[in-house]
Amino acid sequence: MNNKQLNKIIKDGVPGRTAIGGGLYFRLSTSGTCSWQVRYTINNKRKWFTLLDSYPHLSIADAKHDAVLLLRDVKHGKDPALEKKNALQEEIVTVHQLFDDWFKTDINKRLKHPEIPHRIYTKEIAPFIGELRLKDVTALQVRSIIHKVIESNRPATANDTLMYTKQLFRHAAKLGLVENNPALAFTMSDAGGAEKSRDRALDLDEISRMFSVLRSQAHTFTRDNYLACALLITLGVRKGELIAAQWQEIDFDNEVWHLPSERSKTGIAISIPLPADVIEWLNELKVRSAGSIYVFPSRRASVRRGYISDDTLNHALAKLFGKKVDSNKQPTNNHFEEQDVNHFVVHDLRRTCRSLLAYLGVSSHIAERCLNHKLKGVEGIYNRHDYMDERREALDKLAALISPLINHTED
Repeated sequence: MNNKQLNKIIKDGVPGRTAIGGGLYFRLSTSGTCSWQVRYTINNKRKWFTLLDSYPHLSIADAKHDAVLLLRDVKHGKDPALEKKNALQEEIVTVHQLFDDWFKTDINKRLKHPEIPHRIYTKEIAPFIGELRLKDVTALQVRSIIHKVIESNRPATANDTLMYTKQLFRHAAKLGLVENNPALAFTMSDAGGAEKSRDRALDLDEISRMFSVLRSQAHTFTRDNYLACALLITLGVRKGELIAAQWQEIDFDNEVWHLPSERSKTGIAISIPLPADVIEWLNELKVRSAGSIYVFPSRRASVRRGYISDDTLNHALAKLFGKKVDSNKQPTNNHFEEQDVNHFVVHDLRRTCRSLLAYLGVSSHIAERCLNHKLKGVEGIYNRHDYMDERREALDKLAALISPLINHTED
């Protein structure tokens, strides 16, 4: 067996094991992952052991050498699989250590947005059981974690917390670190319940009152937050796409935002036409960003990334609804309720954009592309037209409709 033959196996993409000789096998998984495995027998049981490095990082010759050493240890009564398990158990003792291993070996490789389970663990799970030994975590403690989130009136987050707790301890069970999953018996009914699709969208009167409230509370609701809301409702982009935007993506000359594929939720790059009012808001933000590469730079020097937190806008709006978001501060009045604005969340601004596009008579397929939704069915397969001109016309109409409400100066 040589490199040329192995490369052909990889190229053909047929999963399975190929014997190399001397108990060494080359394995190609269904996902296309390569690995070296050694077959051995101990205590009359046939077992497989996967070498730490894989092809091409570990050559055929080096893999054969490692296999010889491993089988020599087997002859002396050592079980490499058991020793690996024992070493892992010594390393992973606490819930913190378990999450670090899960994040490194699974989440960070498998999920497009690994920061979501990381945030849920850090905020909702770790403060209560992070320092505990795995064997000491009980179902009662899991229930207490879930109830804490429910009491904060965040049913969707409660469901996510339960889901990730289950997955975390499923990882522990997979590694043989625990016999029972303390979260397994709980269901969605024990957490936030079945989640209903939101249909909240603000009408023009509410949009006017909403921005009036934001202006009246400028001492707590910053100008950056104000312009972020303006951009969300005018462009219909996702919050995560907006807050991580960099100035190098903004083409002021051609009035286009080039959203790269790695930050687009669909995984496909898209060029977003920018109405004249949006360009004015971005010019203001450029000055306010004070040389940062980000449109919305972090407001604290000690944070792990250069742009604002995922919760910044959520918390800022929640405060104006009279919700307690800071354990050290008392909640304020519900300023939105005082102006007859019913409760809404950040994502509802995106839905509001879609609703207003329909109100303006924009064709459904154009409006869907404005929101960077994939077209469904046969149309999505064959219709690759970007509708740039049509989207620019639609967003210009929308900006003309709502920018007077956003740019309004109080008498």
